[in-house]
Amino acid sequence: MRQRLLAISLVAGAMIPLASAAARADEGMWLVNKPPVAVLKERHGFAPTAEWMEKMQKSAVRVGASGSLVSPDGLVMTNHHVAARSIQKLSTKERDLMTTGFYAKTRAEELKVPDGEITVLQTIEDVTAKMAEATKGLSPADANAARLKAIAELEKAEQEKTGLTCRVVTLYGGGQYHLYRSKRYTDIRLVFAPELGAAFFGGDTDNFEYPRFCLDAAFFRIYENDQPLKSEHYLKWSSAGSKEGDLALIFGHPGRTQRLLTVDHLKFVRDVEAPAALASLWRNEVKLQSFTGRSAENARIAGDDLFGVANGRKARTGQLGGLQDPTLFNAKVENEQLLRSAIAKDPALAAQVGDAFDRWSKALQDFRPWQKRYAAMNRGLGGTLASYALTIARLADELPKPSGQRLREYRDSALPQVRRNLESAQPTYVNYEVHSLARGLEAMIEQLGGDDPMVVALLAGQSPQARAQAVIGATKLADPAVRKALSDGGKAAVDAAKDPLIAMVMAFDGPSRELRKRYEDQVEAVEREVYGKLATARFAAFGESTYPDATGTLRMSFGPIKGYAEEGQAIPAYSTIGGLFERASARAGEKGFALPASWAAAKDKLDLSVPFNFVCTADIIGGNSGSPVVNTKGEVIGLIFDGNSQSLPWAYQFSETQGRAVAVDSRAIIEALRKVYGADGLAKELLGQ
Repeated sequence: MRQRLLAISLVAGAMIPLASAAARADEGMWLVNKPPVAVLKERHGFAPTAEWMEKMQKSAVRVGASGSLVSPDGLVMTNHHVAARSIQKLSTKERDLMTTGFYAKTRAEELKVPDGEITVLQTIEDVTAKMAEATKGLSPADANAARLKAIAELEKAEQEKTGLTCRVVTLYGGGQYHLYRSKRYTDIRLVFAPELGAAFFGGDTDNFEYPRFCLDAAFFRIYENDQPLKSEHYLKWSSAGSKEGDLALIFGHPGRTQRLLTVDHLKFVRDVEAPAALASLWRNEVKLQSFTGRSAENARIAGDDLFGVANGRKARTGQLGGLQDPTLFNAKVENEQLLRSAIAKDPALAAQVGDAFDRWSKALQDFRPWQKRYAAMNRGLGGTLASYALTIARLADELPKPSGQRLREYRDSALPQVRRNLESAQPTYVNYEVHSLARGLEAMIEQLGGDDPMVVALLAGQSPQARAQAVIGATKLADPAVRKALSDGGKAAVDAAKDPLIAMVMAFDGPSRELRKRYEDQVEAVEREVYGKLATARFAAFGESTYPDATGTLRMSFGPIKGYAEEGQAIPAYSTIGGLFERASARAGEKGFALPASWAAAKDKLDLSVPFNFVCTADIIGGNSGSPVVNTKGEVIGLIFDGNSQSLPWAYQFSETQGRAVAVDSRAIIEALRKVYGADGLAKELLGQ
């Protein structure tokens, strides 16, 4: 097999024919080794070559969410909100880079990010046949265990052979398995970040809305052997920018869509899973607002967490709203009936699929009574130190086992990142750790009840607040050296340490493992079997022209830059820098709309007609944040940072009527770097000057 890149397949069709106009739209988060070349050529007159796709693949990076290499010297572009956690780790009470922004005028001034990591996908291999062989003739539960073991062994063998980070990805819910080999870089340095007020102008009010006026951009640099990475593949900057009607192509890591779920599964999400998750987000948002409102320092410490929760709450609200729309659900029912009819017409296929739909529906129905407990346990206890404690306790139990028999997050292929996180020098704050753990304990009581045996053991006769104060005050896990010594020392060192936080999480670990095993055997195992069979049925009935649901892996999407109509008003495709100042004036005094002083001072120097943000119809979802937007030459014309509110139901079904992806215009980035931030060196590097 070619190690450079899997052979590009020419995909002639789109998704399974839908009962709506969505089938004719530029729908799809396509695998980079299987782009829809024929569709692109027919609709947009563009046929990407294998070489073009390889360049895009190896220029795209994973940096928490998405990003891209944009210079031959390892410069990486992503969103400010993707970079925020790294920026926060580099900040102090005296030097808050989230508030002031940052620019390194020289390489020597670039700031090394604690436990930073960026990966670049190198090759993809289809290993579906290997997984099928490992599970042949087994029951669903045994097949799931055998599959996990085979995945761990394959990842370990490939990692040892290639020196790359290797991960087996599940596609089509279990219909296919691909092995992704990626190059991992761990010396990451911050080059530029604007002030939060510029990156997130409009705050929560404008989040998921449009028009927008955000400079949601940040730049890192990858270093290798203490020198800037020499990038063979990177994206050049467009000198001309874009205009309405131009094709926008996006390469990023969309997190999760659920478009191929059965109707009964969607009902489970609508009626059980999504409402519970939304309630948890609402609760956490209120608790975090209470903490951040107590002082400016608390706001600095937890501001990024509050943003993440508020962003998640807004996204979940829009997604649930989509599921509650009968129009969407009726289309899903009709789509499923198309598949069922195709299966019924083929006796061999019908025999192969069997009662898969009914078996999965029953598994979901049986899951309902204990779903709340599973969700509560899956969320964990809360706080960075409690997470460290659980990791240390589990490493002590898991590492003596063969890799294939461990919990999947502790198999050999995952250990480098586990240890990097555990040994991170990122700061921890006692008051926030107490707040986070107390909040988690309170949520456990609310979900499971105060008399639950595990809850009783966790509290040890104290209130959540008192218990959190006691264990956080006594633990030594804030010290990275202590954490490293305990993880290196194994079970003997952990037992001898008698750390109160580790002792506490042990009361959680046993019940958590038991419930996880039950979920894997009774729910996940059936899910993999059923969706594997349904994927085979789709391929047989409609050909392999369907794209899989998003899984956090690198994907390609596309669509024209295009405005839309809302409530009878035409929404233009582009906003402008001038519009930023107009909106700041119109909303003066309101939270989130205060312009940073740097922008106010630069107003007279700026070209107010320069496009600031724009929208396109390309198919995205959470995780695409930081994705580069390129033209057909592969040149950067923008940077994805959001979707509008109408795009939120894309988690379940795509529609381009009003849904749009939102991007920072490449021209606004250059204009701001030069005239607001005095970052001429960075602008020249982007422009190749």
